[in-house]
Amino acid sequence: MRLILVAALAATMLTACSEPEPVSQAPAYSAKSYSSAINDIARTDEDRAADANRMPGELLAFAQIDKGEAVGDYIMGGGYLTRLLAMAVGSNGKVYASQPEEFIAMRGELADDQDAAVAPYADEQGNPVRVFPVRGPVAEPGFPEPLDTIITAMNFHDLFLPSMPEGTAQKASQALFDSLKPGGTLVVTDHLAADGAGAAAANELHRMDKTLALETLTAAGFVLEEESDLYAHPDDPRDASVFDDSIRGRTDQFLWRLRKPDSA
Repeated sequence: MRLILVAALAATMLTACSEPEPVSQAPAYSAKSYSSAINDIARTDEDRAADANRMPGELLAFAQIDKGEAVGDYIMGGGYLTRLLAMAVGSNGKVYASQPEEFIAMRGELADDQDAAVAPYADEQGNPVRVFPVRGPVAEPGFPEPLDTIITAMNFHDLFLPSMPEGTAQKASQALFDSLKPGGTLVVTDHLAADGAGAAAANELHRMDKTLALETLTAAGFVLEEESDLYAHPDDPRDASVFDDSIRGRTDQFLWRLRKPDSA
């Protein structure tokens, strides 16, 4: 009887050992996961009016923002993304809202926009506790710690403006790469220029030549992980300024998630 019990136990252990290990599932990302960020009372009326076109839940899901992450809003503008990210990363996360010095020099109100975006998330003494302002040269944003994700929206083309020092786009792309943790991601969306339009489209139309953008980012070390058609508008001829009334708010746009390799 003892031999039978030992044999049965051995068979059971062998069967258990042969069972495959459970496969860990990657977290699922959906627009609904970010409803608390979209409904944050700190968001402005202008933010909410822009949601129909900017689809914030879908964007945050594409960016794969998780609670507790350190993220950067590069060239934050009026703070639309900063306010969304503040809630998306949760109370244990951090958002670094980057407003380049060159942009503040051109439009002084951008400094006020940065202050306004940080204020709702400060402590009672006014000290930033979740959203932190970052100011520095556009090519040297100066994020104070390695980040999980950086997002830049509708501003990558500005790095190619003739008013910027030569090589700004390349230096800024490298700085963004260096600012990320290994395996971290950069999410870029911008207005599409016609194929082959080159850097001139940035100044003349405020649009980005897709090939030029990808060449610049991959030269810095990024690998394109996924492209989304979330902001696609195929009817846009891509030859008019994004501020032209005939196309404003309906421009064709690319949306990329690029990754810094784990080994970098």
